[in-house]
Amino acid sequence: MSVLVLLRHGQSQWNLENRFTGWVDVDLTAEGEAQARSAGEQMAAAGVRFDVAFSSVLTRANRTAHIALQAAGQGDLPLNRDWRLNERHYGGLTGLNKAETAALHGEDQVKIWRRSYDVPPPPLAPGGDYDFTVDPRYAGQDIPDTESLKSTLDRVEPYWATSIAPHLQANETVLVAAHGNSLRAIVKLLFAMPDDEIVEVEIPTGNPLLIALDADLKPVSARYLDAARATPLPPI
Repeated sequence: MSVLVLLRHGQSQWNLENRFTGWVDVDLTAEGEAQARSAGEQMAAAGVRFDVAFSSVLTRANRTAHIALQAAGQGDLPLNRDWRLNERHYGGLTGLNKAETAALHGEDQVKIWRRSYDVPPPPLAPGGDYDFTVDPRYAGQDIPDTESLKSTLDRVEPYWATSIAPHLQANETVLVAAHGNSLRAIVKLLFAMPDDEIVEVEIPTGNPLLIALDADLKPVSARYLDAARATPLPPI
């Protein structure tokens, strides 16, 4: 049996400011750092020892992983970073305040962009402040200019299959420190959740989700280590 821990990054500065962050590389707040430390302490208390760790290329996920692993006594574990574990790309909404965007476009339209499974926001215009095509981390990659949850899943799934799943098939214990939507994509894969149900799944920041998997990588059990901040999980 293998163990997978999904860890959403701690609170970021733009979480605090209620802005659409997506691929913008903002850092953790002091609260986010505390959440990451607490996550590591909870993993240590649960006796979790990792064989391998993965993260997106974004600072808030990287630092969450490092802080948590340090607090868990595994600070020397290498971190495998890949852009395909990045947060969903919010396209033209990137950088905007969520409340102001709802006032401008209407709450119903913004809810569709945020919560529908396969309707992405308007694309990000090239050449602006958030033009990720000039970021060297994405050099040579066919990166998107907007994403829905579905298209996020479309780029997470191949990386999952080729890079993460083989470790679980070898009965290893795996940490994936990433983002709300890239982690929801993994949850959808593991729990075979319908499109209309995965959009209602919320993964709390800095709360390790521990999933035990059988030989076919089907969930046997799942629980948040911080029960006080747990959200409903898909049925097993």
